[in-house]
Amino acid sequence: MIKGFFSLLVNLLILLVLLHALGSWIPKLRESKAYELLDRLVSPLLEPIRRVLPPTGGLDFSPLVLLFALYSVKQLFRL
Repeated sequence: MIKGFFSLLVNLLILLVLLHALGSWIPKLRESKAYELLDRLVSPLLEPIRRVLPPTGGLDFSPLVLLFALYSVKQLFRL
């Protein structure tokens, strides 16, 4: 039961990070209330990664790092 909950949570986070990353490429979407909510949910997870990663000429690799971490958690705990 607890394992199922954490699996659902990790999968939901993966989906939110993917939507956030894809949405950041669409200017009209970034102005929407839905994206604002999505940004409020995902940004606290991305900010610590952004502080550690060096600047890469305008590309933000923090969602990729977070997705890698989430997939690693899934594999580590067999979720």
